[in-house]
Amino acid sequence: MNMVNGIERPLDVLNNAKGKEVLVQLKNNRQMVGTLLAFDIHINVVLDNAKELVEGDERRSMGLTFLRGDTIIFISPASVAK
Repeated sequence: MNMVNGIERPLDVLNNAKGKEVLVQLKNNRQMVGTLLAFDIHINVVLDNAKELVEGDERRSMGLTFLRGDTIIFISPASVAK
């Protein structure tokens, strides 16, 4: 497998996103934005300063939040600035 931008395996993307803001799409059609603090092999993630988004607008602030991996559709490390 070729390394591109320091990424060789899928979890490398999450490792590179630690300490940065990520967008998480959940199965219940909700989105969360927050700073990625930690994750495991099951893609359970811990976000700090998490905010729930509904149709792109902040609905509520959640603070420190644990998201179970089997509820996650995708995690985007790209900037989510409006």
